[in-house]
Amino acid sequence: MHLHAGQSEATDDAGESTRERLIDAAEMLFAEHGIASVSLREVNRAAGAKNAVAVQYHFGDRGGILRAINAKHFPAVDARRHAMLDEYEAQGTKDIRALAAALVRPLASKLDDEHGGLSYLQIYAELVNIPPAKRGGDEANVATARDSVQRWRLLVEPFIGDDAARLHRRFAAIRFSATEIGRRARTGPHRDDRLFVSDLIDLVASMLSGPPSDETTRLMGERDAARAKRPHVVTKK
Repeated sequence: MHLHAGQSEATDDAGESTRERLIDAAEMLFAEHGIASVSLREVNRAAGAKNAVAVQYHFGDRGGILRAINAKHFPAVDARRHAMLDEYEAQGTKDIRALAAALVRPLASKLDDEHGGLSYLQIYAELVNIPPAKRGGDEANVATARDSVQRWRLLVEPFIGDDAARLHRRFAAIRFSATEIGRRARTGPHRDDRLFVSDLIDLVASMLSGPPSDETTRLMGERDAARAKRPHVVTKK
């Protein structure tokens, strides 16, 4: 059977939509094997979809499934982070640990989400660690569509010295926290994640506020000096 315009695989006898089953299957497979290692046919088969092109019908391609997974999980994370940042600004105090918590806790809350939360965290960690130049368009959109994180970056800026900013400490904190939470998700679920989350917040706060060592500062100066000596290529018009 092939789907044509006007047709859909809306629901099965249990009332669960084919689209939802495809998302659940993709979450599980992407988390277990990696995004690029899973074929759309495997997603289709794992979901038990009756139509051979159900994935393409509902999502178009792999990027469409990634967008759907993100749409399922990200809004709650984003809303929780905005709420924490609202509270931080209302208090009017300068507290780097509170800002570290606003980065970590909303994402870590997915450790308790029984509806694909652990899988999502592993997928998100993979996306954040893909170099921007190697991301496809949809992967880039999913990995960077973080409105609350952009707000967080601005609030953290006063705590970041010039040297730390040149070392991209904020992005390092984002990537580190996502990676650690993704690693925790892979070994989960756990009975209690409170110690893990609190320690991760401490580590992120230290990353953001700690000054570079003398060695790092020296090496950064050497790097900048070497870059300054490189010839500039002028593009002819």
